Amino acid sequence: MREVFYAILFVFFAFLPFHLLSSPKAYSVSMKSVDPSKFEVKVGKEGGTLYYILLGDPKTLNPALAQETSSTAVLSDLFSGLTRLNLKTMEYEPDLAESILALEDGKRYVVKLRKDVRWSDGKPFTAEDVVFTYRDVYLNKNIPNSTADMLRGILKEEKDVENFVRAIDPYTLEFNLPKPFAPFLGILASPILPKHKLEKFVKEGTFMQAWNVSTNPEEIVGTGPYRLKRYIKGQLVEYEANPYYYRKDEEGKKLPYIKRRVAYIVQDPDTALLMFSTGKADYHGIRPTDLMTVVRLKGVSLFDLGPTPSTTFLVFNQNPQADIPKYKLRWFQNSQFRRAISMAIDRAGISLLVYNGLAQPLYGPITPANRPYYYEGLFPEIPYDLKTARKLLEELGFSDRNKDGWLEDPEGNTLEIILLTNAENKERQAIGNMIKEDLEKLGIKVIFNPIDFNALVRRLTTPPYQWEAVIIGLTGSLDPHFGRNVWHSSGTLHMWNPRQKTPATAWEKEVDELFDRASSVLNRGERIELYRQAYRIIAREQPLIFLATPKSMVGARDKLENYFPTVWGQYEEEYMFFK
Repeated sequence: MREVFYAILFVFFAFLPFHLLSSPKAYSVSMKSVDPSKFEVKVGKEGGTLYYILLGDPKTLNPALAQETSSTAVLSDLFSGLTRLNLKTMEYEPDLAESILALEDGKRYVVKLRKDVRWSDGKPFTAEDVVFTYRDVYLNKNIPNSTADMLRGILKEEKDVENFVRAIDPYTLEFNLPKPFAPFLGILASPILPKHKLEKFVKEGTFMQAWNVSTNPEEIVGTGPYRLKRYIKGQLVEYEANPYYYRKDEEGKKLPYIKRRVAYIVQDPDTALLMFSTGKADYHGIRPTDLMTVVRLKGVSLFDLGPTPSTTFLVFNQNPQADIPKYKLRWFQNSQFRRAISMAIDRAGISLLVYNGLAQPLYGPITPANRPYYYEGLFPEIPYDLKTARKLLEELGFSDRNKDGWLEDPEGNTLEIILLTNAENKERQAIGNMIKEDLEKLGIKVIFNPIDFNALVRRLTTPPYQWEAVIIGLTGSLDPHFGRNVWHSSGTLHMWNPRQKTPATAWEKEVDELFDRASSVLNRGERIELYRQAYRIIAREQPLIFLATPKSMVGARDKLENYFPTVWGQYEEEYMFFK
């Protein structure tokens, strides 16, 4: 039946784009191509309220602990780092830092801080805040966080941690590294935290509970362009401009131009699309299934951002400490089992049926958006081949011993998998139903259970790790080292078996070594090739079974000026204003 449906869709899509683009009576799918080299902000005017949509509630309001997009999306405009990524040049430049001087071939850095920065409660910002952030929080062994994961590859000895950062004076810092570290300027983009607000939690040993979602918004203090005014669970997040924010335009007007922002929390993507369509949101990410709705809207532009850097995948739990049956753990830890499952997934079908043909199959951990690391053919294609998949399972001893239609392992256990995803994501639900259908053709019983996103994240990242298989995604990272917490065996987001003291497998050990070597290589070409080697190993072993890469699109009201979206975020967002 699916093959017949493909044929019908092929005919439909073969003619539909031409009809849409050429017929004056039809809706025209006109997308604006994004060329960052042409981004130029112009002086704007102050005022207005920006409305947009968040697809979930935050799990935490503590930026050091935020590891999921539902939290980072809420927090991103509240905090700043010493550096920031310029989305036009794709280079890191000073932010809270005024200047950064590299010495001793990149092993020592002297950082001068801006003297016009204050926290959003008016308190002075000094070097002591930076020392506190890195020494007492990020490098605290009792506080798992992504920045620590990124630094562990270079700060391996206790003395390295102790010598990492010190304040020379209130506005000067010195960072010391045991060897050159290529991603260091990117590490300095990590959010800086207020010592006067958070030090007490570190001393009390309660930092993991600090700034939770019940915290009074006035307590959440940052140096970003906005500060939190109110958060109502399941409804909205409201921001007001940070009156102490230091950036100004060329005429001396304080940024951001837009002084108030309201983000509605809408978990259902269809409801979110309806809100955007009726003018209740000023911009919104567009799914391929939304396209025909958006092209009908007046006063809205559609931006084609190219392939998304985000990855969607199926992952099995390989954690020996997990609360799942041990015989299932043995299945999931077997690379041939994972490859069999991978061959039973119809990626081309997912790209066509779930994403309306605006996607392409994905076979490895990075997408075409990850230039220069990705190139066509980097990962071998994995064919959709149920016959070979069944043969691989039979070689492992699976067969339908009791003739009930389901495979059993050599010990007689039914090959049954509980598959989870987040209920708010319709695409993942559709993917899950397609995977369930194909795996059941193999004789694998699948119990598919979509659940709340934050509940899903808790299962994935915290003991007792009570999950078997999950369809979820990662946002991707510009520099591969910033994905170290996923790919290194010690990483907190190494989700199939996190926080390993020593690598559980030989291939994980090899990936660890490649990531660690690449972080200290300053030659760009050599560094790229080391990461490519690591990515090829990951693609071969399939700890995550990658599925598809959709096109990234966003719709925005034409009344927005200085609106420059990219797959990595908005360029100079503080300059956005209303006509």
